[in-house]
Amino acid sequence: MSEIKVEHEPSEDRLNELGVPSWPIWTKEVSEFPWQYDAQETCYLLEGDVVVTPDDGEPVEIKKGDLVTFPKDMKCRWNIRKDVRKHYMFE
Repeated sequence: MSEIKVEHEPSEDRLNELGVPSWPIWTKEVSEFPWQYDAQETCYLLEGDVVVTPDDGEPVEIKKGDLVTFPKDMKCRWNIRKDVRKHYMFE
């Protein structure tokens, strides 16, 4: 099983190298819902506080300033504790 990868506070150079500032933005209010990734997603949280729990894994906390990669085909549950605003890119 692939795991959620979290890079805390990546440098501005790293974000620019990945092209993060040009990625689309997704927003979501405080909520809880199931999710499945049809493709690998990389995202960068501009705002928010989330716990993502894979169906077959341990909960992962994600906060503002985190660069996160979710593996393709992962099924999980999102628990948004503080409204989310993020850049995202599917591969």
